[in-house]
Amino acid sequence: MNSGEIVQLTVIAQRGLKQDLVNGVAEHGGLLINTVYGRGFVKSNDFLEAFGFVNESDKIVITALTAAANVDKIFAMLNERFEFNKPNTGIAFTIPVNGLTR
Repeated sequence: MNSGEIVQLTVIAQRGLKQDLVNGVAEHGGLLINTVYGRGFVKSNDFLEAFGFVNESDKIVITALTAAANVDKIFAMLNERFEFNKPNTGIAFTIPVNGLTR
């Protein structure tokens, strides 16, 4: 990924973390931040619980545009502040936005 490229960042986490997540993404170069409330649809069952998956239905979906150069800093912040590196805390990913450069 070219450091001048623009990517779309998507973060999905517990709804109660909305403001702290938005602030963290903005502090690390996120622009045009959008939030949408979501609801998980996985039904809890013994099989999922045996593997440590917890059904938390109220979610926040945050999208933002950022420079590819900011992605590592954002992911590090998500791991440090919000423990995204642990199960059932959140997920974040990027998608290249072809044709946009800074």
